[in-house]
Amino acid sequence: MTRERAGDAPLYASVLWFLLFLFCLRVAGQALVAAFAVPFLPPMSEWYSGVIPYPILLPVQVVIIVLLAKVATDFTRRRGFFVVPRRTMGRFLEWFSYLYWGGMAVRYVASMALHPERRWFGGTIPIFFHCVLATFVFLVGRYHRGPSVSPPAVPAK
Repeated sequence: MTRERAGDAPLYASVLWFLLFLFCLRVAGQALVAAFAVPFLPPMSEWYSGVIPYPILLPVQVVIIVLLAKVATDFTRRRGFFVVPRRTMGRFLEWFSYLYWGGMAVRYVASMALHPERRWFGGTIPIFFHCVLATFVFLVGRYHRGPSVSPPAVPAK
């Protein structure tokens, strides 16, 4: 790992842990609503798009949490698979995050167009937390791409 990237790892780690914490809150909130129908949280229809049955979705979310925790742990420790610079992986992750965020923007617009009664925030919990995951992917990609430093300008003669 280059010295510049090693110095950035703690900042990245802090933000990655925060994004992971937000996602964990989402998973826990949805589980509470699914299991106990707690009245202080939005109903299940607000948490769940219905694309994947919840008994399958929950274990998938747990696997995502474990993977993101491994990534954040590597950044915290400044060693491990996920902090070894890989420019190609960085470019891939960054572009994937752009597509992921863009997909969520399209999903939001389509949802609001098809369900005007939901405006502005009805049914947006899944969209918001997909954006949290896309941001996590973006940051890991940005780290791997390295510093965006332009080559020095050559003075004109």
